[in-house]
Formats: sequence, structure tokens, C-alpha cells
Amino acid sequence: MPKSQVRKKKVYTPPTDVRPTATAATRKPSPVWLPVTAVALIVGGIGWLVVYYLSEQEYPVMSWGYWNLAVGFGAMVASLLLLSRWR
Repeated sequence: MPKSQVRKKKVYTPPTDVRPTATAATRKPSPVWLPVTAVALIVGGIGWLVVYYLSEQEYPVMSWGYWNLAVGFGAMVASLLLLSRWR
């Protein structure tokens, strides 16, 4: 049986009018405090929620009531925002 011919692909050349604004080499690495702060916020938020539930809603701040949940989850969301900026 005869073998079919193999087609040669054209070499891709990127367009010259579209260039990336910033390359990965020109970006600066993240400061050291960023991941440390993010991990501290995650641990603090989880700790806040654990204390709130284990103390039967008496601690950390009894007068805040369910706003203690907002503080705990808010700390964890803030850590996610920080980690989204980590390079």
C-alpha cells in the first residue's frame, strides 16, 4: 500500500503589532511580608471561628453576636486577596 505524503506545517510567526505590556522577567517578586501576613490572616480567621464555636458564642466578643463570623470569614477573604497578588 502506498504511503501518503506528509504535509509540512508553516512556522508560526507572532504578529508584530501586538506586544505584551509587561513580561514575567520585568515583574518584581513579592515582598516577604505578603505570604506571612496572608498565612497569619488564615490562621487567625480560623482560630477566631473555632474559639467562637467552642465557647458557645461567648468569646471572642460576646456583644458582637454573629458578627464574630464576619470577622473570621473576613480575615480569610482578606488573606485570599493578598495571595492573589503573590508572585
